[in-house]
Amino acid sequence: MNAIPTHSGQTLTLVAQDGYRLGAVFYRAHGNETARIVVGSATGVPQGFYRRFAEFANARGYSVLTMDYRGVGASRPARLKGFEMSFLDWATLDLAAAVDHFAADATPLYLVGHSFGGHALGLLPNHERLAGAYLFGVGAGWHGWMPQPERTRIWLAWNVLLPVLTRLMGYMPWKSLGAGEDLPIGVYRDWRRWCGFPHYFFDDPAMAHIADVYARVRTPIVAANALDDLWALPRSRDAFVGGYRQAPLERRDVDAKKEGFGSLGHMGYFRQHAQPLWEEALAWFGTRAARTA
Repeated sequence: MNAIPTHSGQTLTLVAQDGYRLGAVFYRAHGNETARIVVGSATGVPQGFYRRFAEFANARGYSVLTMDYRGVGASRPARLKGFEMSFLDWATLDLAAAVDHFAADATPLYLVGHSFGGHALGLLPNHERLAGAYLFGVGAGWHGWMPQPERTRIWLAWNVLLPVLTRLMGYMPWKSLGAGEDLPIGVYRDWRRWCGFPHYFFDDPAMAHIADVYARVRTPIVAANALDDLWALPRSRDAFVGGYRQAPLERRDVDAKKEGFGSLGHMGYFRQHAQPLWEEALAWFGTRAARTA
């Protein structure tokens, strides 16, 4: 596997279990490596969005691996139209490949998950290789957990606008709505269905097995949600993370205005002004590592 230097990291190609090739970037720790972090991205968010966090962690002794799920960014095929996949592939195949690639016997490996990245933890076939997970903006996705007028806006998007646009394009034109990268049709189908349930896929009769899958996770978790994150308010988070019923779980409600961040929303967790949250996550990882040692 060849590595090509970039401005702050090295590009890699990971190979998922089914042979799909994934674009990734490795950010090497400055000085002695104390631990490793793999970043689980949000839906439709390319890995470059997490570069500042990766560089921040590098300066504190953490090596970081980011990657693009199939269909997104450096892992996108030549044409999205006709590209078939399941939303769950992002976790069971893609993020799983990143965890397998980055795990080392003597070095703790942690997950930093953003939105879907927090869903992915429970779907990983190799979650036992993680020493801990710090999750930002994880929620159940149901419009009913959102405040007005966001609740109405999201309902209209799912039930009026996106069905028409997706049928016309053959993929989900998320980018044209200013919400992220365009997404494969399989992601659209699954995401739309599960966002129709208050507890996401835990309420889906076709996913009755999923509760037992999540119950196998024993990885310690912190789930941090901003009070101004309209897509993943704490009540939305609680509706989802209850699925991690066997894992040690801490909930962190972030009052961005009171704590001096100004605002966070759903994307601000990884913008420059959220550095105090990054410090918290790394400090928590450090505490976990000290306990293990």
